[in-house]
Amino acid sequence: MKRLILFVLIFLTASQTAFADTSIWKVQSDKSVLYLGGTVHLLRQSDYPLPVEYDKAYEKAALLVFEADIADLYKPETQQLLVSKGLYRDGTSLETVLSPEAYGALKKYCESAGIPVLSFNKFKPSMVMLTLLGQELQKMGIGKSGVEEYYFRKANADKKPVKGLENIDEHIELITSMGKGNESNFILHSIKDLKEAERIINALIDGWREGDEKKLYELFIKEMKDEFPNLYKTLLVDRNRKWLPQIEDYLQTPETELVLVGAAHLIGPDGVIASLKNKGYKLEKLK
Repeated sequence: MKRLILFVLIFLTASQTAFADTSIWKVQSDKSVLYLGGTVHLLRQSDYPLPVEYDKAYEKAALLVFEADIADLYKPETQQLLVSKGLYRDGTSLETVLSPEAYGALKKYCESAGIPVLSFNKFKPSMVMLTLLGQELQKMGIGKSGVEEYYFRKANADKKPVKGLENIDEHIELITSMGKGNESNFILHSIKDLKEAERIINALIDGWREGDEKKLYELFIKEMKDEFPNLYKTLLVDRNRKWLPQIEDYLQTPETELVLVGAAHLIGPDGVIASLKNKGYKLEKLK
């Protein structure tokens, strides 16, 4: 959980094979082909152009599939729902939810950032940390766009259809419920993350560009799986299992699809890649 916030936002990402320098796969069934790409949700301007393998897959795809339909993310009602779900509305406050230690650490961090901690009093912990992370990302020159938004805009310009693997309500519930029942630890570990944000994000983006699954697994998944199994199950395992039948359905169509999800969903023993291999599909990395 030490890297939880960064993991969810930047990636929101077991095989011991030596991998090629890419994070995109060609998946084949007897009937069809699709491309499955691991992504980073937020990038620096210097991270463009993206690895050429993504453009190769995009050009062959007739449909793009994201974790959620990005068009829905831009709707005003989506932003309103995020705000509504991210606030306490039952008289609860951040100060009453957190332990004195956690609230004190948050207050100290906010003071150093020039933000009154009282301005967050009705915010749920996940929304507090998302706000503070946004400020850190801005300092680093990281905008709100990443791989998905880049290809979403490209698909719109090229009039290619797009779809999502989960609906916006599910996506928002996942974000706003992070840390529920474990609020103090969530805040304490997330503040530690924020203090190391630049180092962590640089390592994450480097691992993604290199297609280094082993590095990404050790950095961002193993600790969550070992120390916070319930969170690991909610964020990764359950969603991967829900998405898998949809991905298999695309492997029965005559068209070629490009499925883009946070890279962490692809790797590890519970990742989508391992599941597809176990089901007998042919997979190879693009080079």
